[in-house]
Amino acid sequence: MKKLLILASLIIGLNFASNAQGILSKATSAATSAGFDVNSLTSGIMGKLTSGLSLTTAQQPTVKSAVKDFLVEKATILATQKTDPAAYQTKFGKLFSGLKSKLGTALTVAQLTKFTSLKPATPSASNVLSQLFY
Repeated sequence: MKKLLILASLIIGLNFASNAQGILSKATSAATSAGFDVNSLTSGIMGKLTSGLSLTTAQQPTVKSAVKDFLVEKATILATQKTDPAAYQTKFGKLFSGLKSKLGTALTVAQLTKFTSLKPATPSASNVLSQLFY
């Protein structure tokens, strides 16, 4: 009986894990189809942040995860940017606040200050960091 309960729990746990991956995969693919390539943007942003903030090899995976999660979430609200700019700004502000909070656990105070100073003056298609700040 105990083995059966453990087996059932394992099967249910694997089912939940596979569904969670499916949801993330769907969000990432939806973002890509909307012209917002999360993986490409994450790579470009990490290139800038790694050198700009002098990230250590220990910090890089945490920062990359936070940036990728942020971009996936941003992709879900992009449609409202044109239809309801005020709602977009509100949602984006919450997302950005969450990103800074996650980065605050991975970066030093000096690195976090430098991160904030990397914000471009205006949104620019040529500056990949615009995707984080606008």
